[in-house]
Amino acid sequence: MVRRYSAVFAFALFLVAIQLATLFAGAGYYLTQLTMTAYYSLLTIGLCMLIGYAGQISLGHAGFFAIGGYVSAFLTTCDLTPHKGSALVSLLSKSGVLVFRPGLYGGTLLTVHPWPACVVAILLTVVIAYLVGGPVLKLRGHYLAMATLGFGIIILRIVLGTESLGAADGISDVPGFPLFPGLAISGDSSLRVSNYYMAWGLVILGMVFLLNLVHSRVGRALAAVHGAEDAASAVGIPTARYKLHTFVLSAVFASLAGVLLTHYNGGIGPSEASVMKSVRYVAIVAAGGMANLWGALMMSLVLNYLSLRGYFGTFDDAVFGIILLLIMLFAPDGLLRRHILADLGRMFSRNAAGEEGS
Repeated sequence: MVRRYSAVFAFALFLVAIQLATLFAGAGYYLTQLTMTAYYSLLTIGLCMLIGYAGQISLGHAGFFAIGGYVSAFLTTCDLTPHKGSALVSLLSKSGVLVFRPGLYGGTLLTVHPWPACVVAILLTVVIAYLVGGPVLKLRGHYLAMATLGFGIIILRIVLGTESLGAADGISDVPGFPLFPGLAISGDSSLRVSNYYMAWGLVILGMVFLLNLVHSRVGRALAAVHGAEDAASAVGIPTARYKLHTFVLSAVFASLAGVLLTHYNGGIGPSEASVMKSVRYVAIVAAGGMANLWGALMMSLVLNYLSLRGYFGTFDDAVFGIILLLIMLFAPDGLLRRHILADLGRMFSRNAAGEEGS
């Protein structure tokens, strides 16, 4: 357990060093892409749990990301002012579920508060993940990949064909996500540093949760399912239940990332539900190591940041496709050695102990 948390501590120090480097270099604008990278990384580690530990491939996680983002965006931008006289709207307004906020073009809008909108988005994701995962996870191999790909395509066509979701234009004017007075998840430049730490703090919490899960009884059961599903079932492990619950958990990670990134960016477009987004996430997990949460996180940090900064240009999708192809051909275990950050954490602990002894 000490090794586990020393790696987390080492990663937290690494994030602080990055922020301080941007401060001293006068390049605080880099934190914008780094914050967006954090939310994409939240999805990535959830997907790594599904692929690397439950052994289930998913090419539809961009769909869950889009569900979270679009549901929250729709609820927080849909103006209910014309219906404020109704009993239900009046009750929701008095209970704090609905709030008044200024509109983009003047006037006042009556919309759902971001917190209940987030809860609705997550609950809807859980329901959809259970409905989809139940029958889909009975498939294996390329059949499972094609089924999850079909789910992702369905979500993409829905957001593209629904006028109330902005169709090809998406949804804009999404308000910030308030956490405390004066502190919100938003693209406001004055909150750039706090948003950076909040985003990566959430990723660290997600990592701690997943690392504890991996080293628990459930994690050992998932390892057995991944290694030999039939044998695991034969010794009494409820393989179907474990696979389904892991699928739902990874979907919740993706949906929460979609919600928070949408509020941070102030909008969401149909590109977030595209098939290539799902391929990108799988490529990052494969590059980091299928059963390596730290590897997936580090590859997500590097590759998503480079993509968001525009280093890949118009070849962005092609780069991730090539990465996935090369990893599958030449490095199926990923590019990063497993537990590399754990080693760094142990090294940090030894150095700290040596300093205290001296």
